[in-house]
Amino acid sequence: MSGLSVKLPLALDENDGFKLNKTFKEMVQQNLKNLCLTSPGEKCMDLNFGVGLRRYLFELNSGLTTSKIDSKIREQATKYMPFIEIQEIDFKNNEEEMDYNMLSMSIRYKILPLNIEAILNIVEKIN
Repeated sequence: MSGLSVKLPLALDENDGFKLNKTFKEMVQQNLKNLCLTSPGEKCMDLNFGVGLRRYLFELNSGLTTSKIDSKIREQATKYMPFIEIQEIDFKNNEEEMDYNMLSMSIRYKILPLNIEAILNIVEKIN
């Protein structure tokens, strides 16, 4: 195996057994996405871990809701991923770009020790 962590969702790879995150940028991006999508109480041994983005799908799409999400992401990233700096969280609120059963956002962040900037795009939709 020649990687930093297992890539999620799990998928077989003929060389490494499972597909792996091969760079720190990939690994940090996956960890940030997991932090955002994990609901508080879902992770064993740390019931405070996670933003729980899916629960916001049923809230009014307003500035108050996006402000809550923004605040929660920044709080969780500071606590669980102190090596990144959230620079901007942009919510897609244009009705032409999305439907009402969807949460679409991009998180621009910097991996401080490596001085690498990246963007994580998250689209959650009610199926």
